Amino acid sequence: MKLSVDPIGCRAHGLCADLLPERILLDEWGYPVLAAGPVPPALVADARRAAAACPVLAMRLRK
Repeated sequence: MKLSVDPIGCRAHGLCADLLPERILLDEWGYPVLAAGPVPPALVADARRAAAACPVLAMRLRK
């Protein structure tokens, strides 16, 4: 599974980083910076929650 974010659609709410701090950091403007590579199996459930919590649906989790 891999996380991606639509940089145009993102509004920098930061919920994703709160829910998945192991894979998502926020830049100085509050936009997410994703860790490279696939999401480890132990974090897939948290990654799903982070993507679902995005108020503008800018985050995606794909196979």
